[in-house]
Amino acid sequence: MSQLYYGVAYYDEYMPEERLENDISMMLDAGINVVRIAESTWSTLEPQEGEYNFWHIDRVLDAMHRSGIHVIIGTPTYAIPAWLASKHPEVMVTTASGQQKYGRRQIMDIVSPVFLRYAENIIRVLLEHVQHHPAIIGYQLDNETKHYDNVGPQMRQQFIRSLQQRYPDIRQMNQDFGLDYWSNRIDNWQDFPPPESTINASLGSAFAAFQRQKVTDYLAWQSGIVAEYKQPEQFITHNFDFEWRGYSYGIQPRVDHFAAAEALTIAGVDIYHPSQQQLTGREIAFGGAVTRGLKQGANYLVLETQAQGFAQWTPFPGQLRLQAFSHIASGAKMVAYWHWHSIHNSFETYWKGLLSHDFSANPTYLEAKTIGADFARLSDTLDSLRQENEVAILISNQAMEAFNWFKPGDAQTNVYNDIFRRFYDALYDANIGVDIINDVDQRSARYRVIVVPALYAADDALLNRINRYIEAGGQALIGFKSGFSDQHVKVRSERQPGVLNQSCRVSYSQFVLPQQVGLYSCSDLQLDPDEPVDLWMELLTADDDARVQVLARYQHPAWGEYAAITEAEYGAGKALYLGFLAGKPLITRLVERLSGKTAAQQFPLITRQVVNKAGNRLMFCFNYSATAARLSLPQAAEEVLQGGSVNAGEEVCLAPWGVHIYQFTPGD
Repeated sequence: MSQLYYGVAYYDEYMPEERLENDISMMLDAGINVVRIAESTWSTLEPQEGEYNFWHIDRVLDAMHRSGIHVIIGTPTYAIPAWLASKHPEVMVTTASGQQKYGRRQIMDIVSPVFLRYAENIIRVLLEHVQHHPAIIGYQLDNETKHYDNVGPQMRQQFIRSLQQRYPDIRQMNQDFGLDYWSNRIDNWQDFPPPESTINASLGSAFAAFQRQKVTDYLAWQSGIVAEYKQPEQFITHNFDFEWRGYSYGIQPRVDHFAAAEALTIAGVDIYHPSQQQLTGREIAFGGAVTRGLKQGANYLVLETQAQGFAQWTPFPGQLRLQAFSHIASGAKMVAYWHWHSIHNSFETYWKGLLSHDFSANPTYLEAKTIGADFARLSDTLDSLRQENEVAILISNQAMEAFNWFKPGDAQTNVYNDIFRRFYDALYDANIGVDIINDVDQRSARYRVIVVPALYAADDALLNRINRYIEAGGQALIGFKSGFSDQHVKVRSERQPGVLNQSCRVSYSQFVLPQQVGLYSCSDLQLDPDEPVDLWMELLTADDDARVQVLARYQHPAWGEYAAITEAEYGAGKALYLGFLAGKPLITRLVERLSGKTAAQQFPLITRQVVNKAGNRLMFCFNYSATAARLSLPQAAEEVLQGGSVNAGEEVCLAPWGVHIYQFTPGD
């Protein structure tokens, strides 16, 4: 893949037959050079078992190839046909509420042998038919795959078998999971209760990890089939998604993205976000950081993002350009909209595509034309951009699952994601470039600072790797609740924060929910008078050691003797421990304290520095605001979007929702 791709999902099956040539003409006019097809049309491809219809596939492939537009083929397995559900109702997923009825998508049991047999057949039949077509550049596996809360008999039986292999002595499982509590002990595998109804966080987290593993296995299985047919130059990808709160919000709890991505040759993602006055770029940036991290910093594909989408997402003038170049700055090689046209009936009628229901040019489409032209003109400059960030945030599906078993107070959301987003958004708003990692290993030495929020469940090995990173000269910001329980969600009996006490040199045995608590500084750390103490607070005591310093204590009549923030030297590095959920400004100051760097600009003016494949340094400047913004460049540069040069220190103006891209003079 040696160019930038600008694309759309295209469903000829939903369109008037005569539209194809008109659509292609409009695509070419907009600079569209790739379309994604087939992933949701199993019932059209196979209207009855063993009866196949390739008419839509063939005519789209041939027409796109004639026009020079590339095609990504999706395996059509995430929405099953009615005849399959009718003939084999056992393929319908069973959740805690019972077996699901046919109608919506993603209601199949991905571990059902019957489903897998039919899915393999349609994948092979489709790929056998299309494998030599020259329009195809790659394949997408399934679509936003998850385990769909599957607790059916196949999932349960496979989970029990996995535990039997892991625990030849069932007594060890009882000990690891603490199943003596409330008489939950299991002494015979035949007596194993439904895991979805357990009150035991250890067993429940183990089942959730197994469900995630089944998603990894499913995508690897599909990848193996596709690999038999694909050409050497073609890629295999998948469109991962995130926790959904009406838009892409946080880490996906039902998939281990890092494990599942091993089956792909290039990572892909779907990113949706608020727009209009609520457009911030945060979801674009964090989604890109996660997806970039799946392949050790490699570029990725945005397989779906919004053009118009919901009525509250219809972009203001300039926002579509701002969004597209924000994806590129984060490391995307492709930006593709879901979808080209707006559907005229059924569930997603009001999720509008690039074209509205009348298929005519509209302001969003006309703005897309400017993006397509710029992508084509600047492909060599903007393709394969590389970020060189000095800060990383450690995430963990294991810690997420465990933490959410014990939500503080009356919290109802995915609290782990609330915490993660607090940390990520703070650094984004301060223009601190961030990578997302899921482990601390030899490669982590390249980061000056690693942020560890709410690592509630982790084995000793990971915690010791964090300690070694610090000892070797790394700087770490350790958030509350980190190190509290082991990999089985069993609370450690040693001084908290467990193994991390070695580097942090702080301990606690009590914790409370904050009520009318403030902070006061015991050091050079500057604190705002109304600095919030949110969600949770640990009553910290620093070790009696000259290498640890209390930076701040709680402002409270009962808790004032306890530390809230500490800073400890460990080996050649430093560990800063935060005993509560801080506000974004304080998080930023703590990371800046560790990194020794302070950003010049703050949100809504966002800057991103990258290196292109020619080795030139670029700076993207984004104005996420309805008012103009100004900044001064640190050195002379060429503006590659509008053209022209800027001197060092010269002030430039970004229009509302505007974007500039500066290429710095080599050697400066």
